[in-house]
Amino acid sequence: MKLIKSPLFLLFLAIAIVSCEHPTIPESSNSGKKDDKANLIVNVATVEHLPFPAFTTRASVSEAFSRISIAVFDSKGQRADVSNKSRDDNGFGSASFFLPSGTYQVVVIGHSAKQNPTTTDASKIQFTKATGYSDTFLHSEIVEVGDTPVVVNADVQRIVSLCRVVVADTIPENVTKFHFEYTGGSGHFDPSTGYGISTSGKNQQMDFDAVAGRDSTVYDLYTFLPDDAGSIHLKAQAKDAEDNTVCAREIDVPLKRRQISKLSGNFFSGASGSTITIVISVDDEWEGEMIINF
Repeated sequence: MKLIKSPLFLLFLAIAIVSCEHPTIPESSNSGKKDDKANLIVNVATVEHLPFPAFTTRASVSEAFSRISIAVFDSKGQRADVSNKSRDDNGFGSASFFLPSGTYQVVVIGHSAKQNPTTTDASKIQFTKATGYSDTFLHSEIVEVGDTPVVVNADVQRIVSLCRVVVADTIPENVTKFHFEYTGGSGHFDPSTGYGISTSGKNQQMDFDAVAGRDSTVYDLYTFLPDDAGSIHLKAQAKDAEDNTVCAREIDVPLKRRQISKLSGNFFSGASGSTITIVISVDDEWEGEMIINF
């Protein structure tokens, strides 16, 4: 029997063969799923030397962070890959990468900002007013990657300072927000050291909604200091719906890395001058707390 191989028949035959095949598509290193080809696996093992799972089950602000960015840079400082995950994502706290053999810097950033920081530069990790600022933890490590998988068990450490502003008196009816700006700190940090990078006198700015009639309200201002200790020059303004300033305060606030400076007093009814009393006490989650009354 003679088989007629027309062009149309051959086309249908090719389509049928292809449809029966199941090509293997490698998973993205950031999918949170296991990648058998990965030669670099990064796990957040501990936070401030405490087991990572202990933080994910806490119900207070000491829960540490809600986002993890893991960036990998090659020996030239170019970003080779990045994983950004939030607490609800599969594999939160871990990431796997498939990379060419070589030397890499692994940078793990735990934070709770609204968005992830910019991680395109190996010498500067950048948070902005748009991303928001938060308690931030860092692990940085140099690794040699080859054919055998390398596992990095990161112990992330707090690298920020916190200026906590407590407005003790009642917020007036015409106040809708608080605007804070300061110099002396930074929204950028060097991932190799965890220290802040100078922004040449540029103000860092943060806005918070205010609810009229409330008292003892708290506003947390996170910053990266360029050294273990320093100060920020803080301007605090209460504003109305038309962005007019209702009341303002200006003060130099001493800060220490990994510590809280608590600035407390009557914002609206207090005197215009500031009397500063500093008390350093032990804090359960931070290394210390300075209390400053205005």
